[in-house]
Amino acid sequence: MIHSLFLINASGDIFLEKHWKSVVSRSVCDYFFEALERATEPENVPPVIPTPHHYLINVLRHRIYFVAVIQSEVPPLFVIEFLHRVVDTFQDYFGVCTEAAIKDNVVVVYELLEEMLDNGFPLATESNILKELIKPPTILRTVVNTITGSTNVGEQLPTGQLSVVPWRRTGVKYTNNEAYFDVVEEIDLLSWDVGKINPQKLPSLKGSMSLQTGASKPDENPTINIQFKIQQLAISGLKVNRLDMYGEKYKPFKGIKYMTKAGKFQVRT
Repeated sequence: MIHSLFLINASGDIFLEKHWKSVVSRSVCDYFFEALERATEPENVPPVIPTPHHYLINVLRHRIYFVAVIQSEVPPLFVIEFLHRVVDTFQDYFGVCTEAAIKDNVVVVYELLEEMLDNGFPLATESNILKELIKPPTILRTVVNTITGSTNVGEQLPTGQLSVVPWRRTGVKYTNNEAYFDVVEEIDLLSWDVGKINPQKLPSLKGSMSLQTGASKPDENPTINIQFKIQQLAISGLKVNRLDMYGEKYKPFKGIKYMTKAGKFQVRT
């Protein structure tokens, strides 16, 4: 799965590398550097960079690029999640995940990477399991290891390694089994204002009707189709109270029927 891991700082220098299945030359990172030069911002580097023989999957955390080298097709999100888990583990162990902290604890870093991946496949990624396998570095433990030549690797198999739930130890029993949940209710509401037309200030629509040149004279009582549209307004039950016509000899008769639908209207004169 994951053959190699390269850590690249903001200056473009590879300050740490780890190989599992086979040693991959640093020259494979040239494709990453080319993508970095084309990116307008450091965050805009493509997370997956194909090469003739490898795939480079990278994440940017704390101004450090974690670049994983893949030789076969794997789910990219799976590798990205593992890289984020590596960063979180370093931060949990050292307090910060910086180039200086990684260099100061390079032995612990290699021990962690060796336990987190087995032949390129994720093995132990939970913090409680790793802390039983590899003790977090302290000043006293560092001095003792320097004098005695011992390491931070634990001597016993972590109890959480045998548990069905990775973050829970085996054989744990509680007098009360209770679970607490925070219930958050959300309601999405779509509302609109329903208004009425002020009878004291009735709206009016004005328009003109013209006949094409050469058209025959319309009938004495023509039918006029009126269609109008008002943005962000829906109306119903519209009632036409009056129709005035100008420039014509005849006038419409009194009493116009009103319509109860919106949009398109037909007025008979």
